[in-house]
Amino acid sequence: MTSVFRAKRTRRRESQLPLLYSGDHLDQEEFHRRYEAYPDDTRFELIGGIVYMMAPAGFEHGRSGFDLCGILSMYEAATAGVVGVSGATVILGDSSEPQPDVALLIEPDCGGQTRLKQIKHNQYIEGPPELILEVSHSTVAIDLHAKRADYHRAGVREYVVVCLAERKIRWFDLGANKELAVDRKGILKSLVFPGLWIDVVALVSRNPDRLVTTLKRGIKTKEHARFVKELAAKRQQLTIAGTDPQGDHS
Repeated sequence: MTSVFRAKRTRRRESQLPLLYSGDHLDQEEFHRRYEAYPDDTRFELIGGIVYMMAPAGFEHGRSGFDLCGILSMYEAATAGVVGVSGATVILGDSSEPQPDVALLIEPDCGGQTRLKQIKHNQYIEGPPELILEVSHSTVAIDLHAKRADYHRAGVREYVVVCLAERKIRWFDLGANKELAVDRKGILKSLVFPGLWIDVVALVSRNPDRLVTTLKRGIKTKEHARFVKELAAKRQQLTIAGTDPQGDHS
């Protein structure tokens, strides 16, 4: 009986947390504390210390996101030491907690930049994913400016924005802080994840067969095979050294 009473009192206390409003200036801990009180289908992001409430995703957004998840899932299956996530909360620092549409991470015991952080009953990604991909329509201004700056500051290495209205992809090397061009065949070849080839026309025109064919060509390259070996060697090196990277993503 006592535990039930305490649970009810806790829920009531949490329900009285201040609401989140777009434009609020908060630190990450306060933002997260308030955000946890909202239903799962309500989406806020903290970008550069400013709260943004995200609009519901439309059909085009969902389709492009689905295609990206399929490609990254195939790449993960072919690349031991790499993990893909979709819509996961990422804690990037004291003023940043976004929810990227899709991200690709190198596992901690293979030298990756991220860890898992336990907050109450959930685990969240902490640290900058190596690659972030955003599908952008109504949020294009935020994605190309505020988010890009936030991701650059945090140490995200590579950033891809699928601009639905323009039917094009913007590709950024955040390490060098510059925008890149796809090759003359219209293929984006990831700098951080060798063999991750994305056919730009196939993605914006929703041609999954062509997307898969292009990716298969990428993961058959010598560069991809070398990358897989490098990840395995890094895992072995850290194991021998007795390093205990917190937060296995598997």
